Amino acid sequence: MEFHRLLFTFFIFQALIISQISILCTANSKLFREYIGAEFKAVKFSDVPINRNVDFHFILSFAIDYDTSTSPSPTNGKFNVFWDSTNLSPSHVSSIKSKHPNVKVAISLGGYTVGSQFAYFKPSSVRSWVSNAVTSLTSIIKKYNLDGIDIDYEHFQADPQTFAESIGLLIKALKRNKVISFASIAPYADNEVQRQYLALWNKYGDIIDYANFQFYAYDKGTTIPQFLSYFNNQISNYNGGKVLVSFQSDVRRGLTPEDGFFDACNMLKSQQRLHGIFVWSADDSKADGFIYEKQFQEILD
Repeated sequence: MEFHRLLFTFFIFQALIISQISILCTANSKLFREYIGAEFKAVKFSDVPINRNVDFHFILSFAIDYDTSTSPSPTNGKFNVFWDSTNLSPSHVSSIKSKHPNVKVAISLGGYTVGSQFAYFKPSSVRSWVSNAVTSLTSIIKKYNLDGIDIDYEHFQADPQTFAESIGLLIKALKRNKVISFASIAPYADNEVQRQYLALWNKYGDIIDYANFQFYAYDKGTTIPQFLSYFNNQISNYNGGKVLVSFQSDVRRGLTPEDGFFDACNMLKSQQRLHGIFVWSADDSKADGFIYEKQFQEILD
């Protein structure tokens, strides 16, 4: 009799733990993230409205492991700064973080192009790429007083296992060395891109804090039901992860505000599934006075 009572108690306790984990995994977040600096439009951190009640991440775009010549070549993990460092310098980082304690600044790696060509993930070997990446990124991160990294490679000259191992070991090393406190990935709905990032997620998802999924890469004219279906698919793909919804400032693609983007965000919030919002990009938002950023942060507040 005593055994059955203990067994019953164990199952009740287990059910409560599972319930709490489920709640934690589906809870809303006040995280707002914005990419900045890729398009050299002289945008500054101080131009962007910051709600003090949200967790605000600027993401400098981009650091790329290519040289800085007029015809850039891959450097096997030796990263250089390719964002607007005149207007987004180390002193600018220090200033915005000092004025706004809720602000953190990250660095995005890769991107779509470098100069007029695709920016490829092209390591000579896992070991050499990771060694070079840890050294070069540690130097940049410390110089700029940064907090995290974002992985945004979109073109590959390596198999998914090499990508997964290289990026996974890089994140592990930077976290172990206390160089960064968070890491994110930025995949989108392309077969090859998903193949690479899912290999990374399946092996190293436990050390990746956020998935900045590029929902704006879907076709313009996306409806709310389609958007929610896309979201559910990516929640399934990046199982257990904090998948953020996303918006492109120039509203060329994806679900637009006119078609219900804010409504979709509020629907997810009502379901305790709004893990955060990110925007591409502050460079484009500047022309419109950052009107969408203000509304997104109000939703999260």
